[in-house]
Amino acid sequence: MTQETPSPLLHLSQDHLGHGAEVVLRDLDIRLLPGERIALLGASGAGKSTLLEALRAALQQRDIAAAWCPQRQGLVPQLSVYHNIFMGRLDQHSRLTNLLNLLRPKPAHWQAVAALCEPLGIAGLMERSVEALSGGQRQRVAIARALYQGHDLFLGDEPVASVDPHQASQLIQLIHARHATSVVALHQRELALTHFTRVIGLGKQTDGQGHVLLDVATDGLTPTDLDFLYPAAATRESSDVS
Repeated sequence: MTQETPSPLLHLSQDHLGHGAEVVLRDLDIRLLPGERIALLGASGAGKSTLLEALRAALQQRDIAAAWCPQRQGLVPQLSVYHNIFMGRLDQHSRLTNLLNLLRPKPAHWQAVAALCEPLGIAGLMERSVEALSGGQRQRVAIARALYQGHDLFLGDEPVASVDPHQASQLIQLIHARHATSVVALHQRELALTHFTRVIGLGKQTDGQGHVLLDVATDGLTPTDLDFLYPAAATRESSDVS
């Protein structure tokens, strides 16, 4: 008996994506299936952030909630780690509850946030202001805020760029353990191949505009198969050898 392919959560089909008159990506036709782990790869400026934002907007139009971890993090530097994480559920509480929590956190809320901070290694920083943290610690806070939203789908834009490879692997495993489906922009090819089921590679073609250059399962792929997505890096390596 053949197994039926599940219905897609989303089918994004557009002639182009961009900002105003600027076209970033052309000829998109992407289906997002439940249970997929998708890594978005490509050089800086290839359109990964633009694609993630389009996916998020399309999901919102379909009333599909997604945990969101943006590249710029959107943290409030003057507030504590706890309060920044709690912001992930501001829309789930009344204004009065949110105001009271700012002044004096309820024990239940504090404990729920602490339970997330523990595996992320930031449990001892909950009362510290975000502006006093390192880049890697801030990234963990941004991930915790996304996890705290409690959705099945995770969208992340370079969520592990500021940590070492071992820590990045642990964080991706934690994200996957708490979300049934994920779409994550990365630069680490090895991480994409070991922790994700599908790779979407973005890059520019001869027309000078961004396109989906690769959309395949990760089975059987090697990092070398993805080198063409990073032509500038390949050129530097070739120059170093010569």
